Amino acid sequence: METESLEELNKLLAKVTYTSTVYHIHTGDLVNFLFEHHQAVFPIVIRQPTLPVLYDVGTDINDHVTVATKTFMRYKELKVLISSLRRYYKDMTLIVADDSFESEKITEDNVQQYIMPGGQGWFAGRNLAVSQVTTKYFLWVDDDFLFTDQTKIEALVEVMEAIPELDVVGGSVTGNQFYFSLLYEEGDELTGGCLHRKSNGKFNSIPNFPRCHMVNGVVNFFLARTDAVSRVRFDPKLKRVAHSELFMDGLGTLMVASCGHVSIGHQPRSANADYAKFRHPAQSKMEYKKQLHFFKNHLKCILYG
Repeated sequence: METESLEELNKLLAKVTYTSTVYHIHTGDLVNFLFEHHQAVFPIVIRQPTLPVLYDVGTDINDHVTVATKTFMRYKELKVLISSLRRYYKDMTLIVADDSFESEKITEDNVQQYIMPGGQGWFAGRNLAVSQVTTKYFLWVDDDFLFTDQTKIEALVEVMEAIPELDVVGGSVTGNQFYFSLLYEEGDELTGGCLHRKSNGKFNSIPNFPRCHMVNGVVNFFLARTDAVSRVRFDPKLKRVAHSELFMDGLGTLMVASCGHVSIGHQPRSANADYAKFRHPAQSKMEYKKQLHFFKNHLKCILYG
């Protein structure tokens, strides 16, 4: 393309198109234009358009949200959870991932129970439960929680709908939010970096929701966008000691907030000798977790404060 007329050059440039000769779904290029002593460089962003993933939001909260939980040898507590859920949301679907060694059939309406091989673990069960969700959002609860008149799922949905960038919104358990912030310090290639987990660490509040703040991680009671959490997933290698790891793996990917105006209860602790055998993992499991963080996340240390 060559001309001595600036007017003609502008006309020609207006008709210029760019076509990549190498297929790539996410890359870039630079285009150089020279005119006399002037040079212009244009960055080109090359992206493969993606298809939208849409959900039928229906007519009520049951079409928006699925409740999900993981149970292990605690059917008494699970039944209390289901009963409390039905008191406030009688038609909402509950998905139960069950890796008990001796399974017990749950026959409640609108309950989907998925039986796993025994002892597969906490995060494997979470993955299974979330993989079966067909609604836009899922509400994660522990199997020993208790729905109360303060468990307003609609209020969490309202926050998520108002802030489309949010992926996870946590509530409180018996009035405690248990949120935290994460600070990642990159280390060198040999030794790895450090992650600082600060309890009650939070950032700015959310406009129009003064009791909601941006954080990096929340308690085991949260509403999440199904597609967003599915992209991060729960590491099934973590069987007994795991929660923060979802938010660690999602750091920089998941937008997380914690809200104090929605709460769920916790059932009184009861004696369960069979369950207690697995409640507190051996020291070897803790050491394995450290090794996993080093090899997977290249972390030499995780500091809690």
